[in-house]
Amino acid sequence: MTVTDSPLLIQRTTLAAPAGIVADDLTGATDSAVQFARVGWTARLALTSPAAGTADTLAGSVTAVITDARAQDSETANEGTALAVTGLMASGIERLFVKVDSTLRGSVIDQVTGALSSWSVRHPDALAVVCSAYPAMGRTIESGQLLVHGAGVHTTAIGRDPVTPVTTSAVAELLPGSVALRLTSASAAENAAQLQAAAVSSRIVAVDAVTDADLSTLAEAIALLGPRAIPTGAAGLAIAMSHVWASEDAATVDPDGHAESAETAAIQRVVVVVSSLHDVSRAQVDELMAQLPRDAVRTLTPTLEQALTPASTAAWAERELAGSPELPAVVVIASPSERPARDVGQSKAPASDLIAQSLAIISDAVISESPVGAIVLLGGEGARAVLATLGAESLVVRDTVREGIPIGVLEGGKADGITIVTKAGGFGTPTSVAEIVQELFTTADAHDLFSGANTEGTLS
Repeated sequence: MTVTDSPLLIQRTTLAAPAGIVADDLTGATDSAVQFARVGWTARLALTSPAAGTADTLAGSVTAVITDARAQDSETANEGTALAVTGLMASGIERLFVKVDSTLRGSVIDQVTGALSSWSVRHPDALAVVCSAYPAMGRTIESGQLLVHGAGVHTTAIGRDPVTPVTTSAVAELLPGSVALRLTSASAAENAAQLQAAAVSSRIVAVDAVTDADLSTLAEAIALLGPRAIPTGAAGLAIAMSHVWASEDAATVDPDGHAESAETAAIQRVVVVVSSLHDVSRAQVDELMAQLPRDAVRTLTPTLEQALTPASTAAWAERELAGSPELPAVVVIASPSERPARDVGQSKAPASDLIAQSLAIISDAVISESPVGAIVLLGGEGARAVLATLGAESLVVRDTVREGIPIGVLEGGKADGITIVTKAGGFGTPTSVAEIVQELFTTADAHDLFSGANTEGTLS
């Protein structure tokens, strides 16, 4: 059975058992939560800790929380993930999905062991089934090798990531202590038995997957193991689990639920915040600026020195806006293109955290200056910082505007009701951001913006 073949529309009053997602960054959290939303689950990203004892209200829903663990050291990532799982357990979830980077960047093994330590309190025989494959985005795992569009991940731009480079394509090296497995049966029961047998050697089982059908097969086997099994992966596995868990519970799923949207005023200004240094994101923003006339877009890009000192960023942003207070339809707030050292200053704070804070401060200043209808957030660290600075309580994730690019609406804070689009750095085509920004505008005049061109404007 493939994802699209799952028997979802079973008319029962039973709601699917509440599920939780623990994600290492914000874009990953939304990209996984939206997969559940698209098949009728109520999906919400909690930006504050979910309340304890809310199982009844969570029925038929999935709640995602963020650990920011990707770039953290081993101990911090382990402890933070464990605490996040414990908090979700207290809220009443009955199933757990751990979202890790599709290219296994960062502290993945520490996140997995942290999740296992907490989940084992409820399920002493817990095991993590890890598969980060996302075939729709070119991520596959073949014979224990992690590939991106057929090339070893360490040979791609991800191998040169300035914060969390991936230096090998061998999953066994990226997940030390795990046992590798390739499912060989068409029977879900036999595949579940394979997982069970592999777990005798290690509580972390790393599984190959090349196609969406492979992920569906894996999801069915995981479901048979029950809630003790922790599916761990990217949005590809989240898609499969959202279908299998719903059909397993004979849940009532609203086929149009993901299309619902709140009544909003016409969007006439869009802010694009670019914290990602990934080549894909930078090229996408360059394309956006090239498609707009010069008077329709404004960029606010601090120098590296300014970006690394958030305390002075507010004054810089105030001066920039005071000098030209009239903001155009599109405002791009971007990190400098220079690659900073990993840690800076006496506190040895991660440079990426300092830059994210600075971008959040600038974003807050822009939103305070002029009405904004939508914010497009490129990069998880910057997205997290922006939403925290705006005081948002949660993000209701509704759908995707492109594969791997979710859209939702903020709840709480000074940006309550604003439309939010989140995108991980390496996702999308060169024109994705330009297309999304154009689609966000809801007036004919705004659409006409894209009839001009700004050939001089680039971030690179």
